[in-house]
Amino acid sequence: MNTLSISYQFVILIALVAISAFFSLAETSLMTLNRYRLKHLVSQGNHAAKLTHKLLSSTDKLLGVILLCKEFANAASAMLVTVITVRLYGEGQIALMAGTLVTTFLILIFGEVSPKVIAASKPERFAFFCSYILYPLLKILYPIVILVNLFVLTFVKIFNVKIDFNNNLHAISMDELRSIISEAGQFIPNQHRKILLNLFELERITVDDIMIPHTFVESIDFDLTDEEIIQKLLTFQHSRILVKTNSPESILGLLNTQKIIKQLNLHDALNKITKDDLKALISEPYFIPSGTPLYTQMQHFQDKQERVGLIVNEHGEFIGLLSLEDILEEIVGEFNLDFLSKSSKFSQDEDGGWIVDGSVTIRTLNKKLNLQFPIDGPKTLNGLVLEYFEDIPEPNTSFKIANHTLEVLQSHDRIVKSIKIYPLS
Repeated sequence: MNTLSISYQFVILIALVAISAFFSLAETSLMTLNRYRLKHLVSQGNHAAKLTHKLLSSTDKLLGVILLCKEFANAASAMLVTVITVRLYGEGQIALMAGTLVTTFLILIFGEVSPKVIAASKPERFAFFCSYILYPLLKILYPIVILVNLFVLTFVKIFNVKIDFNNNLHAISMDELRSIISEAGQFIPNQHRKILLNLFELERITVDDIMIPHTFVESIDFDLTDEEIIQKLLTFQHSRILVKTNSPESILGLLNTQKIIKQLNLHDALNKITKDDLKALISEPYFIPSGTPLYTQMQHFQDKQERVGLIVNEHGEFIGLLSLEDILEEIVGEFNLDFLSKSSKFSQDEDGGWIVDGSVTIRTLNKKLNLQFPIDGPKTLNGLVLEYFEDIPEPNTSFKIANHTLEVLQSHDRIVKSIKIYPLS
């Protein structure tokens, strides 16, 4: 080394620092590379992606060749700076200390920090570039890398540390995936992102959270006369009507008003339809156990070719109604398949307050009006109000829940029919 001129030694020093910088660049870019985008590019036939994927499939060997070459370059740089310092300034302690500081500065700034910062900014571009050099280099240095890894693995086993790069490379939890989608920003359109996030919620919420409570399900007693049944049908606003008998008490099924309209084609007037005509239109009840997750119930609807179910508790008591459309609305947002049943649930008055039907679920209310009512208790606004008062409140009664001012507008037959929610001041 002493036979080389100072200028050549400086050129070699610069080359060693550049080598160290390259391997620092390669290490950061490969380790921070998006593995899922890499898989996508591999499936598209990208040659550089395939090469990079091969390197990352043996992470221990990849790190071995990177660190082996980088540490060799750093050690050679330190030795060369010492030789240059001795030739220029002698073997004094101050000169050697200064040479050590210069070496540390060069390696830290130009061989470590700067290339790693650059690599982190565009990991894919640099990882693909480095893979063309690292892949053949790993083949050449393979025996040395295997020997080094043998010592490393032996040392790691002393501390009983289990290493499995392949599992850690691809594993991702549902919460992590939810965070990825939430922070995707411009890469996923806002509406698509909402739908994907709503899909995750299907496992967390149950049929009880979005069902129409039994107190708000319109029903008809088939013990009544034909004339009384016809008069009740004229007042109904929903497309599905629960049909039951009180002697003995039982549920016969559901009556679809669209089928009644079709039946009118066979009659001159509604009052000519008899109870027997309507019985032929009743669909058999399909019962859903309370507490069933929405995702599970959606699969059951599909398997059983059903669209509407009656939710029953552990005692077999009817507690609510759920349709396939209700689940779909949880995923894609509200759409008015049944205009009459939905149009009157929300309306805004002149002062900015909202007039809300008591049957609206707390989840729907929070999502639609961006409120923060608690969802771990009653499922509907009516239930929330009744829990607050522990009684049936009188109309024009004002109160506060979760910093929101509410006023009971109408209550009837043990049910709060409509409530006004005032805007936050």
